[in-house]
Amino acid sequence: MTNEPDPFAPVEDVVEPTTRRDMVLAVTGLGSALLLALLSILPAQFAIGAPGPTFNTLGEEDDGTPVVEISGADTYPASGELRLTTVSVASASSTWFSLGQVLRGWVSDARYVQPEEAVLGDPDERDAVEQQSEQQWVTSQQSATVAALGALGQEVPATITVAELTPESNAQGLLREGDLITAIDGSPIDSYTDLFDVLATVAPGDDITVTVTRDGESLDETFATLDDGDGGAVMGIYVRPDFDMPIDVTVNVDQVGGPSAGLMFALSIMDQLTEDDELNDAHVAGTGAISADGDVEPIGGIRMKLHGARDAGAAYFLAPVENCDEVVGNIPDGLSVFAVDDIDDGYAAITAIGSGDTSGLATCDAS
Repeated sequence: MTNEPDPFAPVEDVVEPTTRRDMVLAVTGLGSALLLALLSILPAQFAIGAPGPTFNTLGEEDDGTPVVEISGADTYPASGELRLTTVSVASASSTWFSLGQVLRGWVSDARYVQPEEAVLGDPDERDAVEQQSEQQWVTSQQSATVAALGALGQEVPATITVAELTPESNAQGLLREGDLITAIDGSPIDSYTDLFDVLATVAPGDDITVTVTRDGESLDETFATLDDGDGGAVMGIYVRPDFDMPIDVTVNVDQVGGPSAGLMFALSIMDQLTEDDELNDAHVAGTGAISADGDVEPIGGIRMKLHGARDAGAAYFLAPVENCDEVVGNIPDGLSVFAVDDIDDGYAAITAIGSGDTSGLATCDAS
């Protein structure tokens, strides 16, 4: 006689009864499988940002065209790399991706995930946002050229026109859009730099007399300045400078927008216009918008740009001082990051990197 079950016995006689624990495990397993399936197929209305392509502003395109091309001045060979960095954005409205991809993006140091409208704006306004981004790309090249030439001691002549007045400006009712500013307190305004140099001598709240040309007539208007929040005096107006460029700079990069490449454009121009080999074969990447007076301004997506720089082989990265809170704790292994506040800081950084002595440069940990 054997202990094998009778093959003709009823099922309940040969199968152990299901326990409550078994049932819970079975239901849990089924739920997890369904969740994973849903995560793999459900679309999500999010935008995912990731490291985008980088471009060596001292290099050439595949056809031999310089990425940053200068005419109208002598240029000199430059070694090393100065890479502008970008962020690639995929949105659910134009690119299919799953909720699972969204969740993976949330936990990745090299990506960000935000609701699509927070990144790209209202769907009805996206064409306007794209046009603005394209205009910022063009304007950043102009500002970079003016800043680079100014840093090298060459002032760029400009006419300064009033573009808009802020609501709190004391110039309301006195200055108008389209006024051409020709002097402040008797000092001629012949360049963008002149405007800032004159205001730097004024304390917030002081009266200034602004001379403008309106409809062919010269007018003097006196009003009090405002505080810019950092103890500097401002007029409370936006201006539109029209520069008389002594050189032509062409950037041969397509399908990139926004202002954040300005710093790297400016440093490329300075490097090419000087005989010194600042980089000495060093590979540097960076980001930062730049104003015509050389101020480096913060940008978005710097975590992704740090990873993009590392992936492109850069050993050093230049970051705006005002982005340092996002840099700290997010630096990829093998990348040294230095903080810059203006174009002079940026130029000093690439020169120090090329010399092999970066001990005097500011880092985000120290700033």
